[in-house]
Amino acid sequence: MTTWSGGAEAYISSWAERVNRYLSSIFADDQVQPRKLFEAMNYSLLAGGKRLRPVLCIATAETLDASPEDALPVAAAIEMIHTYSLIHDDLPSLDNDDLRRGRPTNHKVFGEAMALLAGDALLTYAFEQLSQPRLTSLLSADALLRIIYTLAHAAGCYGMVGGQVADVEGEGRMGTEEDLRFIHIHKTAKLIQAAVLLGAHVALADEQQLQTLGRFGLHLGLAYQMVDDLLDVTETTEHLGKTAGKDEANEKLTYPRMFGIAATRERIQQEFDMAVGELRSLEATGVLPSRLFDLANYMIRRSH
Repeated sequence: MTTWSGGAEAYISSWAERVNRYLSSIFADDQVQPRKLFEAMNYSLLAGGKRLRPVLCIATAETLDASPEDALPVAAAIEMIHTYSLIHDDLPSLDNDDLRRGRPTNHKVFGEAMALLAGDALLTYAFEQLSQPRLTSLLSADALLRIIYTLAHAAGCYGMVGGQVADVEGEGRMGTEEDLRFIHIHKTAKLIQAAVLLGAHVALADEQQLQTLGRFGLHLGLAYQMVDDLLDVTETTEHLGKTAGKDEANEKLTYPRMFGIAATRERIQQEFDMAVGELRSLEATGVLPSRLFDLANYMIRRSH
């Protein structure tokens, strides 16, 4: 596990393609109404991206010897939650961004009202997807209940939404490192942690495995958000596929703004090292987490 195999890109690409095919099949009925709503939903849901959260879910299930295909519907639900959050985050009332994944944001194409409703619909459908009786042929009712609770907790007021509120309230002030850590944990890390935990629930992980993987996911999520903040000040709009420099323009609380670029890189490495430490604990129990190590390494060394 200690040597990065470099196979993360191929694994991500392969499973992202399968996730994309699955997502493309969900709202594929051209006759369903209201048509404009489904067009807006698919516009953002099928816009591409690396699909890191669903891939983490699938890789965790596979690491614990579950069928990765069984994790696919769950992974798709995570991506719906993530996509809804991006649609809403780009709205004029929040980050007011015009570019996402290299093309105009949802509200620039469909208008603010439709973008808001498309996000609402994706959020709601994620849980409709997870509660469909047909999934009980793949997963037990108990596993599905744990999955639904974990995802709802990570996405709502105790997770992503709470973090977004703190992010908005932190604009224009320096705050403290404690404030900044709260924002990063809730806005980003908890959904990444949930992606890992959902894969573990698919595999019927035991309590010790859940705790270890939960800590891994949280440290990885923190490192991931720090990298995101760093790229915002070190890369161009063309390279990122979204507007660079937005955090600084909005005076958001970020590690580069509070501590500078060098210190941010040090903190990224610290969080990554703690994440890897949790994988070593898992390895000591006989589980081989090399795939998760490769994905984590890729996620903190990415350039966009």
